[in-house]
Amino acid sequence: MSADLKARLANPRWIIALLLLPLLVAGMRWASFLPSVIDWDESLYILQAREWLRGNWPLSGVWDMHPVGAPAAIAAAFVIAGESLQTVRLLGTFCVTATGFALIALVRVVGAPRSLGYAAALLYAAHSLLLGGLASNTEIIFAPLVVSALALALAADGPPWPRLIGMGLLVGLALVIKQVVAPEGCLIFLIFAWSFLRTRKWVPLLRYAGAYALLCVGPTLLVAGIYALRGEFGIWYESTVLAPIHYAAGRIPIEQMLWRITLAALALRWLLALTLPALLLTWRDTVLRRLTLLGGMWLLAAALAVAGPGFFFPHYFLISIPPLALLAATGAYAFTRFVAGHRGRLLLAVFVASIAGDMMATDLMPRLSRGFAMGSPDTPRRMAALMNDELRPGDTIFVPNYQPVVYFLTNAALPTRFPFPVHLTGNFANLAGVDTDAEVARILASRPRFIVLDRGEWFAMRPSAMSMLTEALDEGYELAASFVEERGSVELWRRVEAE
Repeated sequence: MSADLKARLANPRWIIALLLLPLLVAGMRWASFLPSVIDWDESLYILQAREWLRGNWPLSGVWDMHPVGAPAAIAAAFVIAGESLQTVRLLGTFCVTATGFALIALVRVVGAPRSLGYAAALLYAAHSLLLGGLASNTEIIFAPLVVSALALALAADGPPWPRLIGMGLLVGLALVIKQVVAPEGCLIFLIFAWSFLRTRKWVPLLRYAGAYALLCVGPTLLVAGIYALRGEFGIWYESTVLAPIHYAAGRIPIEQMLWRITLAALALRWLLALTLPALLLTWRDTVLRRLTLLGGMWLLAAALAVAGPGFFFPHYFLISIPPLALLAATGAYAFTRFVAGHRGRLLLAVFVASIAGDMMATDLMPRLSRGFAMGSPDTPRRMAALMNDELRPGDTIFVPNYQPVVYFLTNAALPTRFPFPVHLTGNFANLAGVDTDAEVARILASRPRFIVLDRGEWFAMRPSAMSMLTEALDEGYELAASFVEERGSVELWRRVEAE
C-alpha cells in the first residue's frame, strides 16, 4: 500500500465525506420516488425488464429501437430488490452516486484536490435532477461506465493492458445501453494512446487499438450471438442497427434544434457560467489547466453524442452534464481560491451547496404548483387500480397513446410487442418494420378489456389509428372513468359485454 493511499485512508473526514455522498445524492433525488412517470423511455425499459423476467425477451417480445442494456440493468435491479417503480428509481440513485465516485477518482488521477472532485460529484448529482434525469434513463445508467473508463485512460502510471481491458469493457457495456457513447469512447482511447502517438510507437499502438475495438464491440456481438442462437438475429439487427439509422435520418428543423438547445442551456446555466473562471483563472496552474483542457475535449465529444440522433430531446443533454460538472467544479475551485485564498474550500462548499439547493428548488417548484399532495397516487396508479379490480386472468388492455408504465402497473397481458405509442400509433411507426395499421387493427379485433386514451395526445396519432380507435370505442366500449391532467383528460374505456 502506497504512502499516499495510507494517508488518504487515515483521513477520517475524507472517509466520512465519501460515505455521505450516497446519502446526499439520495436526498437530492428524493422526488424521483414519487411519480409513476418521469420519462416515456424509462416506462418502456421498465416494461421490457418485467416482461424479460417473464420470458418475453426485449426486441422480440417487447420491441424498441434501443439496445437491451437499459432493460437488462432494470431487470437485474428487479431480481435484487423486487419489481417496483421504487427499485427503478433506486437504480438511478445508485448510478448517479457511482458517477460521482468516478468523477472523484478522475480528478484524483489527474492530481487535483479532493475538494474539487467532490464538488464535481455534487454538481453532477444536482443537475441530474433536470432534463428528465430523475428517471433511470440510458444517459443516467451509462454515465458511471463512461466516467470510470475515462479515469482509467488518464491513469498513465498504471500498466497499459489492464487499463485498456477495463476501458474497453466499460465502454462496451455502455454501448450495449446506447450507441451514442461512441464519441466518448473514441476520446477515451485517444487519451490512452496519446503518449504512443507522441513517441510514434506504431506497432503497440495498433495492437492496443485492435484490442480496444474488439473489447468495445464484444458485448454487442455477444448480444447479437444470443439472439442468433434464438433464431432472432433479424429482429436484433432491424431493431438496434437499422431502426436507429432511420431514426437519425429524420432530423428536426433547425429552429426546433435551437429552441431545445436554448432550453437545455438555461437549465444548465450554473455549469455553463462556471466554465468561464475555468477558462480564465487556471492557466497558471498545470493541474487545473489540464482539467480544463480535458473537460473541454470531453464536452465536445458529449456534444457530438447529443447531436448525433438529430432530435435534441431534453434527456439527450444529460450526456453533457459530467464534463460540464468537471469544468464547473474546476472553475468554482479556481474562483474561490482566487477570492478567498486558503479559505477557498469553505467558500467552495457554500457555493456548491447553494447551486444544489437552487437545482432542487427548480425541480420542486412545478411539483408544489400542483398542490402538497405530491405523494398521492397519480393518474397511472389510479387507473391501474381501477383496472386491476376488474381484470380477469388472460385479459388484455390497450394503451395506444399514453404511458407504457400503465401496462407495468396492471395485471393484464400485453396485447402487442409494440407497447410504445410512438412506434405503434405515432410518428415513428415506420421504425418498427411492420404494418402498424394492421397491428392496431389486430389489437382492436381482439377486443381488449380496457383501452386507455390520452386526449392530450390524441392528435399526435396517425389519422388511420385515430379512425380505427374512434370506430372501436363507438361500437364496443363505454367510458369508465376520466382523469384530468395538465395537458388534458385521460380516459379509461371499458369493453361492453354482450348480453
